[in-house]
Amino acid sequence: MTEPNLRFLGVESEDEETYRLLLRRGRFSRTEVADQLEQDREDTETAQDAESAYLRLTQLGLATETPGGLAPVSPAKAVEGLVERQVARLRGELEERAATSAVVDSLLAEHDKSLAHAAHAPHVSGTTQHIEGMASVRAAIDELTFFTRTESLTTSPTGILSPESISHARLLDSRILRRKVHMRTLMAAPALEDATTMNYLYELASQGAEIRISYEPLERLIICDRCAALTPIDPAHTSKGAILTRDPGLVSALVSLFERMWNSAQELPASAHGEATEAGFVNAFQRQILSSLYTAEKDEIGARELGIAVRTYRKHVAALIQRLGATNRFQAALLARERGWI
Repeated sequence: MTEPNLRFLGVESEDEETYRLLLRRGRFSRTEVADQLEQDREDTETAQDAESAYLRLTQLGLATETPGGLAPVSPAKAVEGLVERQVARLRGELEERAATSAVVDSLLAEHDKSLAHAAHAPHVSGTTQHIEGMASVRAAIDELTFFTRTESLTTSPTGILSPESISHARLLDSRILRRKVHMRTLMAAPALEDATTMNYLYELASQGAEIRISYEPLERLIICDRCAALTPIDPAHTSKGAILTRDPGLVSALVSLFERMWNSAQELPASAHGEATEAGFVNAFQRQILSSLYTAEKDEIGARELGIAVRTYRKHVAALIQRLGATNRFQAALLARERGWI
């Protein structure tokens, strides 16, 4: 069976061999890199080749320069960095291709044609559309957030987010925040009394979202790029459906309404940040445990760094893996970072 390698993450075999050598041998100086390469390979690296290998390892995030020389980055952190590089590269290529191909404009044109053809229907009127049923509403929200590029404005009149709604929202919110879209969210005051909701709000805040708490009644709104807005057909029974409008006048009025509610709301309280709860956020000790999954190659090392018994360390790791819904330590570290826990 072929040994697993890093080629699929953009690392050439020579650089991977050097990295594995660093993991086996430890810290190298610049001159020791050439000596060790010569000892561990059949061919002889020149000084220039060794210098190039030294630089490539640091650029790839596989090693770091320290006062004592070149030191290997922990495998979990190194692989995560390589994954992020490939994802960023692929995302950049795809977004550039999408922009140059004008595919979004083409799709929106088809959508506009559909609205125009259906203008005689009772549920569609010009730039305003009635969407019935929660499944259709969710599909509309998915589409709106996918095309959002500059700003997302949302409100939650109840202030309480169930685990199911958070699970669905996390995918959409992460998509928006990853693109550096300016997200502002208004939450009703009951959010302050719900640990699950607060933990998710702090998770969003750690990723760049602006969140405020309102003690005044809120109207349910979703506004994207100030050109499309979604409101419930019946605020008292949101399951009936929603009204989607792209009418500039209506959207502008709804933006003004949001701004008035936003200006009268209060900042998300910072005092609760970092408090551990059963539902979500982690305390300082748990954060250290999660961070050690990157830096400590063995449980024994992680336990020693935290000053606890190995058995206790493994117990905490297992509990955090279960909370995150991960299948292994590496995935747990990735999910913890994605949620802003570390």
